[in-house]
Amino acid sequence: MSVASPYASSVAADASGAGASVAPASIAPLGIVAALPQEIAQLIEQLQQDPHMRVVASGRRQYYVGRLWGSPCVVTLARIGKVAAAATAAALIHEFGVRGIVFTGVAGGLGAGLRVGDIVIADSLMQHDMDASPLFPRHQIPLLGLDRFLPCPTLTQALARAARNFVELSLPALRAEHDWTLVKHTPVVRLGLIASGDQFISDDSARMGLRASAPDALAVEMEGGAIAQVCYEYDLPFAVMRTISDSADDGATDSFSLFLNEVASVYSHGIIQHFLAQQTTPE
Repeated sequence: MSVASPYASSVAADASGAGASVAPASIAPLGIVAALPQEIAQLIEQLQQDPHMRVVASGRRQYYVGRLWGSPCVVTLARIGKVAAAATAAALIHEFGVRGIVFTGVAGGLGAGLRVGDIVIADSLMQHDMDASPLFPRHQIPLLGLDRFLPCPTLTQALARAARNFVELSLPALRAEHDWTLVKHTPVVRLGLIASGDQFISDDSARMGLRASAPDALAVEMEGGAIAQVCYEYDLPFAVMRTISDSADDGATDSFSLFLNEVASVYSHGIIQHFLAQQTTPE
C-alpha cells in the first residue's frame, strides 16, 4: 500500500496535541464543497447574509464568495461523482486561489457499529473503483504510485473537534426542533478511511465486495478521493467530512433520501460553524 502525505511538517505538532488549530484566515478564502444541494443549502443561506457576498458563474457552477461567520470562504456545489469533484477543486485552486478545501456531505456506512447520523472524518482516502491492473496494482493511481491520500492533519483535527462540539453542544436542541426520526442516538465521530467511486452502493453484494477489497474503510461515497488527488497534486490542504446517511445495503436508497432531505444541511451548517469558530480572522 502506497500512501502520500505532503503535511509532514505539521504532523508532529498535531500528534502531540499542540498546535492542532486551523491556520488564521487570510485574504485567501477557504473552499467549502458538497455534491448535492441539500448538503449545503443552509451554508449558502448563511453566506447570503454577507452584504458583500457575490456569485461567480464558472464551468456551469455557481460559486458563492463572501464571509461565513467572519471567515472568507467560497461555497459551491460540485455535483455528483469524481470528475465533477475534480473539476470543482481545480476551479477553486485556479480561479479563486483558495487556501484549502473542506468537503462536506453524506456517505454510506461500512465500518462496524456505525449508524445513520454518525460522522466520519477522513484520515485517508482511496478510489475504490480505480483498477488499471495488470499494468498497475489495483486501486493505485496510475503514474502517481499511490493508492491512498492523506488529508491535512491540522484541518482534519479541527474538523473532528468541530464535529464533536456540534454533537455535544448543538445537536440536542436541533434534534428536538426538527423531530428527526433517523437520529435518535448520540452520534459518534470517527476518523478513518473513506472510499470513493463512481457508484452508489445500495445492495448487500456490492457492500460486501467493497468491504472485502477495503476492509478498513469506514464509509463510501463518490467524490472525496478525487478531491484528495487534485489537492495532493497541487499541494493544497484539504479535509473531508461525511455524515452516515445509510448502510450502503439494500435499504440504502430510502434511508439516503430521507436523511438527505431532513438532516444533511443541518449537520453541514452546524459543523462548519463550529469549524470556522476555531479560526481567527485578522481585521
